[in-house]
Amino acid sequence: MSMIAVNGLDVWYGDGRDLVHAVRNASFMVAPGESFGLVGESGSGKSTILRAITGLAQNWSGIIEIEGQPLSPRKRDREFYKRVQMVFQDPYASLHPRHTVDQVLSEALNLSGFKGIDRRVSQLLDDVGLGGKFRFRYPHQLSGGQRQRVAIARALAGEPDILLLDEPTSALDVSVQAEILNLLTDLREEHKLTYLMVSHDLPVISHMCDRLAVMKDGEIVETLTVTALRNMQAQHPYSRSLLEASVV
Repeated sequence: MSMIAVNGLDVWYGDGRDLVHAVRNASFMVAPGESFGLVGESGSGKSTILRAITGLAQNWSGIIEIEGQPLSPRKRDREFYKRVQMVFQDPYASLHPRHTVDQVLSEALNLSGFKGIDRRVSQLLDDVGLGGKFRFRYPHQLSGGQRQRVAIARALAGEPDILLLDEPTSALDVSVQAEILNLLTDLREEHKLTYLMVSHDLPVISHMCDRLAVMKDGEIVETLTVTALRNMQAQHPYSRSLLEASVV
């Protein structure tokens, strides 16, 4: 059974003359423990797919299944958010500016129904390489990379099976990006996680993913393995153009 199955997904915004089809007939599957990438230029629809999965984009048709269970466009219950969590692009905007790291993580653990909050907060901070000295700091007292580590710790609080990663390093300095990507790679192995990752950066996808789908104007134009990507074996002209641009 696949962890994520998307079949014939259409997502739209607005209506009438303002109707915009953000995603058209998208289909792909992500196996347990796999890291699958969605790559394409800005506006290609890749982040919209994540929003449809999480319920943030509610105007869609088609099929989305999580661990074999179909989702409706609107309803997401607590069990869904125990299984699926999302890490956003901007780690500062995704954290409450007036909450300490301890408050952020404690709230996430409480919502997931866990006991032993104090011990679990310490473990989460250790898991993402921060440690106890960061526990009572506010987001403005952290660097961008440290904030993203807190966001990842929050996503892990409910012990999910799946992480949706929406450009998780694009807002960070280049020197910090590799550290976060390596952390995510280690966490995937340690926690047996499945990743669905969005990026416009082919080298990032190549480093993180096993397979990927290339998106253009809301459509998946090609699905290929990372091995094929690294060997410059893309078939679609748009995929080849992305490859050529990434190696210039």
